[in-house]
Amino acid sequence: MTGFWLLWSAAVVSRFGDALRGAALPLVAVRLTDDPLVVASVTACGYVPWLLFGLVGGAVADRVDQRRAMWVVDVVRGVLVAGFAVAVGAGEASVGLLLGLAFALTSLQTLFDNAATALLPAVVGKEQLGGANARLMTGQQVAGGLVAAPVVALLVGAGVAVPFVVDAVTYFVAAGLIASLGVRPPEREPRAAGSTLRGEIGEGVRVLWRDPVLRGASVANLLCNVGMSALIATLVLHVTRWLDAGDAGYGAVLTAFSVGAIAGGFVAQRIGRWLGRARALMVCGAVQVVALGCVGSVRHLVAAVGGMLVFGVMNMVWNVNEVTLTQERSPEGMLGRISAAGRTAAYVGTPFGALLGGVVARAFGLNVPALMAAVLVGLAVVSLIPAGKADVPVGASRDGVTTGRVPG
Repeated sequence: MTGFWLLWSAAVVSRFGDALRGAALPLVAVRLTDDPLVVASVTACGYVPWLLFGLVGGAVADRVDQRRAMWVVDVVRGVLVAGFAVAVGAGEASVGLLLGLAFALTSLQTLFDNAATALLPAVVGKEQLGGANARLMTGQQVAGGLVAAPVVALLVGAGVAVPFVVDAVTYFVAAGLIASLGVRPPEREPRAAGSTLRGEIGEGVRVLWRDPVLRGASVANLLCNVGMSALIATLVLHVTRWLDAGDAGYGAVLTAFSVGAIAGGFVAQRIGRWLGRARALMVCGAVQVVALGCVGSVRHLVAAVGGMLVFGVMNMVWNVNEVTLTQERSPEGMLGRISAAGRTAAYVGTPFGALLGGVVARAFGLNVPALMAAVLVGLAVVSLIPAGKADVPVGASRDGVTTGRVPG
């Protein structure tokens, strides 16, 4: 398990740096412009590359040494962020540079994330994937959701460039940890003559679509992302205006979600083992519908805090089991492409959901995005019904999780 803890440390360190940068980027943006559209474009640049390059990143991850790809990407990202920190410190930052950095970092992330998903089974083995994913995601949530928040305020107080310096260092540290992994490149069958990147991407999409479990999970993720993006985009208005709970109330709601997500990491594998991965997603979705309904209909801060706490627990359980499901069911040598197809489908709904949330809140009320999110998560549960039926026992794995066969 030494290899896993190296990978875990790299993921946690990197997530900490990402959280610092994510908090500091808007601060730089508002110092450069007061145009809301330009400021919002910084966030948009964090999603557009997934739509453009997400599938390509997955196909490349299936072709290359994933460990090497990850540490090289982290070195490049560290250099880019360090250069940006120098520009900020020298007073030479510009809106164009800011947008370019956001776009470049996320473009590189499309390769990194898909390579990381494909590498994990080689580090821990498929029988330990559920527990490994839970530990990884819980550690990242602690680093990014709880630890980074108070630290970023101290770093910004020392200078707006400082969070970017620390972020660059975390990339270099993570690169060193990943490079030290003693994992051999996977043995792959030689590609057929005339095989193209486009053809390999299409193969991954087709395999995902033909598997009822993976297809159901992808559709469910798309629906959930639309709903959650609508809620997140308007949550500050929901809490500070509809609930009249002020900034402190907004902070309490965000903290409740983070605490819930951390708690969910401790039970995600047990729930997946007990119910099976696909059925665990269905149960999570059903509980989330109730939690979101409470948030959107009860005009009291306690209801919002409690609802987001429960939602955070179920969100982590969902994420752990969805990723593990993809890793368990993907054919050998195709995990990068299949995970990329699922991620890209999910990210399609994110910018659309954020825009939809603003429109709905303006037209019908500040609490309506939460109710709309509940409806969309409910539809996601319905879309998982065929997956739940297909996720039948075919023999016990070492961790007791039952999964269905991938259709041939």
